[in-house]
Amino acid sequence: MTALSRDQIHHRLQSLPIWRLIDNQLTRTFEFVNFLAAINFVDQIALLAEAANHHPDIDIRYNKITLRLTSHDAGGITTKDFALAEQISTLAS
Repeated sequence: MTALSRDQIHHRLQSLPIWRLIDNQLTRTFEFVNFLAAINFVDQIALLAEAANHHPDIDIRYNKITLRLTSHDAGGITTKDFALAEQISTLAS
């Protein structure tokens, strides 16, 4: 799998408006009513990530979850990152 160009990334981000490109990673922060709701969300992401064999960096801060997606083996963001970001966005809606 090859990394997408910066133009391809910006074009694809139009369909994921809340996600941001930060330090060559797709990044988004989710906020929940409490810690338990945040952890439940992380549990759901874990199932998606295992099924895709693609694992985001996850930062848990009480009720805020920040996710970062990149394909280290490709040296950047790939279609695999966008596919997982789309699935995660569906969970949050």
